[in-house]
Parts: sequence; C-alpha cells; structure tokens
Amino acid sequence: MFKKLLIFGILILVLVFVFISVGGGEKESKGVSIAREEKIPTNVLKITPATDIYPPILHSSEYEKPAPLVGPINTAGAEDSPFIPVDRDELYFFFTPDVKVPPEKQLLDGVTGIYVSKNIGGKWQNAERVLLHNSKKLALDGCEFGAGDKMWCLSAREGYTGIHWFTADYKDGKWTNWKNEVFKKEYETGELHIFNDELYFHSARTGSKGGNDIWISKNINGEWQEPQNIEAVNTESNEGWPYITVDGKELWFNREYKGAPAIFRSKKVNEVWQTPELIISQFAGEPTLDKNGNIYFVHHFFKDSKMLEADIYVVYKK
Repeated sequence: MFKKLLIFGILILVLVFVFISVGGGEKESKGVSIAREEKIPTNVLKITPATDIYPPILHSSEYEKPAPLVGPINTAGAEDSPFIPVDRDELYFFFTPDVKVPPEKQLLDGVTGIYVSKNIGGKWQNAERVLLHNSKKLALDGCEFGAGDKMWCLSAREGYTGIHWFTADYKDGKWTNWKNEVFKKEYETGELHIFNDELYFHSARTGSKGGNDIWISKNINGEWQEPQNIEAVNTESNEGWPYITVDGKELWFNREYKGAPAIFRSKKVNEVWQTPELIISQFAGEPTLDKNGNIYFVHHFFKDSKMLEADIYVVYKK
C-alpha cells in the first residue's frame, strides 16, 4: 500500500514543501509528539474478524488460524508493512491514520510513518514513532527492513527528487545517521530483504516474466552484482515483498491469487528453490517471521473495491 500511495503523491510534494515552509506543519515539526490515535477519524468503526467481508484464508496444516495481533498495535487506522528483525524482539510497521487521505496530506498529519513495538514478557507494547530523518523537514518513510544495526526504508523526502532508499544506524537504542543508500538505477530496486551478502528484491525490470518478479543480487567486494531472476518462484503474475528466513532456506513472498494478494513459501533444497506453495490467501501481504517461526502479515480490509483500513495479523506455528 505504502509504495502506491507514494507514487500517486510524488508529483505534488513540492507544493507541500512550500506550504510547510510558511508555517503549515503539525506539532511534531515543532518538537511535540502526537499520539497516532489522535489522528484517526472519530467516525471510523474498527473492523473485526466478525465484520470482515474478506477474511484471510489459511491453506497449511502447519499453522493456527490467522487472527489480528493481540495488543495495542492495531487501530482503526492502517497498520502496514510489518517487519521483525531476527536479533531483536521488536515489530516495525508503517502507520497512517486514514487511508482515504492522499499522501500530500499524510505528510502534514504528524503521525504517518514507521513505528516500533517491543515485545516484553510475551506481550507487544505501545508503539513508538521511529524518525529516520531530520524532523524539521518533510519525509514519508515506509517499506522498512532491518538487519543487525542497520535499517533500510523507502522514502520521499524534501531535498530529493522521486523515491529513494535510505539507511539508518541503530546506536544506543535509537536510529540515527540516516543517509541515501545508492543502488544502481537500472536495477529498479523495489521492496527488499538482505540475507548475508544477498539482496532479494522485487522489480518489473527488463527480464521479468510479467509485472514484478523477485530478483537476487550478490555483494562481492562491496559491490552489488547484476541481479538474477529467481525463475523458480516467478510467474506471469506479480511476485514481490520477499522475506528470507534466518537460515536462508525459505523464501516467503506475495503473489496474486484469485484477484487478491496471497502469501507463498518456497523452500531451498540442495541450493535450489522449489515450486512455491500457497500458505495464506485473501488480502494477506508482506510476510515476516519471528524467531519461533510464527508468521506476521498485513491484512487489508476491503468493501466495494475500496480499502477501509489495515491490521497486522499473526499465524502461530503449531
């Protein structure tokens, strides 16, 4: 969802920057934090599994039934793009309070962006905003990925043209030292996952079988090499949002199934990716796994072909 919103709004970001420069910003630009719940429209009713028209469908006997993540993370706004680092009990996600609001206004609400919740004693805590940019300037960050002490995110930022990958360093419990991460432009690097010296990403670059495909680029002597199409998992449909398990033996990703995003898994056997299997369908997106092998994903709620909100769901391993 995040990247689509960015693309639609990028042409009018310049007008927003002018607006901010003359005093149109929110409290956060003045150093005052805003609770994200404050910006959710008061007339919005929270969607629950009981009122969900298109609930996610499980296709594997390895897991329990999908359910909204218990705790203070999900709201009547949109929680999206979940990611769990392998070395920390933290859940990162993108939040915007109202999916009907266009990106140029999301920039002004003071709460849209990346958040993190810590898991303490088996319970997810209240989420806090993660600022990966200079708070005095506008930015719309999302599509986050973290490994070790580094985070990558896609962002539209004041002072840059278009959408770029940025990185930030984790130090003393905070993300700092953000900078523009340069991938070769011709790679057309979409949402990514980095495993050791391997960069997995989706892209509709030349050579794709159809729409987005999943590609791999290896880092040799500090340089990302020419990407290779992972042909075993790609089809004429759209494949994307890759996630690699900590042992490097499972590739989780999204593919369209019966007109909606679904989660698939491919296993690596003798260093060869196998034919993917369907795990969860019906508006199930952007899978990530915790250290126990439980699946976290975003579930979008739709009605009459319009997205109403989004929540983080979990599927526990039996």
